[in-house]
Amino acid sequence: MFEDKTIIITGASSGIGRELALRLSGRNTKLVLAARNIEKLNEVKEGCIKNGSKAIAVKADVSDKKDCKNIVDKTVEAFGGIDILVNNAGISMWAEFEKVTDLEAMEMIMKVNFFGSMYMTHYALPHLIKSKGQIVGVSSLTGKTGVPTRSVYAASKHAMAGFFDTLRIELKEKGVAVTMIYPGFVATDVRKRAFDGSGKLLGDSPVKEKEVMTVEECVNLMLPVIENRKRELVMTTRAKLGLWLKLIAPSLVDNIALKAIKKGK
Repeated sequence: MFEDKTIIITGASSGIGRELALRLSGRNTKLVLAARNIEKLNEVKEGCIKNGSKAIAVKADVSDKKDCKNIVDKTVEAFGGIDILVNNAGISMWAEFEKVTDLEAMEMIMKVNFFGSMYMTHYALPHLIKSKGQIVGVSSLTGKTGVPTRSVYAASKHAMAGFFDTLRIELKEKGVAVTMIYPGFVATDVRKRAFDGSGKLLGDSPVKEKEVMTVEECVNLMLPVIENRKRELVMTTRAKLGLWLKLIAPSLVDNIALKAIKKGK
């Protein structure tokens, strides 16, 4: 499935995006890696090239429409088209909403997570329709249910879910697949770079990172779902059970979410 495919990955300089790029690079792919940190992005690019793939790095902030268009233009210029778009770039928060004082930081979460995915999809879509390609949205379990301290982050991920679920229906007859990925806690630096209520970066993760899913485990689960163009992936048995319980005992799921945040795992 992946061989000789042109794949765009946003947020490719670290975490899930980095691991996904490196894993895909062993499959004779053509990779377009986008992120704000060009130094880290170039390191990932070199790793991908060493693994046997063609790769280019594009410095970009997906909250900027011009940057998103540039990613797509650079891709088409380098490789002639697009087969898979992975909307992975994202930023998070960790604060009760009543303690939020910086609304611009909250707006940035929506700009990156939702509007960034929308912008990228808008510019890539004509090429994806031509190739009968695939859109992948890397969301979160907070895109399925509310989680304390993550209000605006959850809103952005719910928005992604609604947007891409709608596109799946609209694009079905055009042969474009839409795959949504819903991880739980994954051991990345995303929480260290998350906003607190004042708009500052947390710096230290409030999650017990050594006790949650590794990036390698996360990507192991993602790859076959993307390769087989599946509808969605909800990670962990606990999460799947929680979504089922939400239908019959929503208050119980609220309590489970609260306890998970307090425990940090």
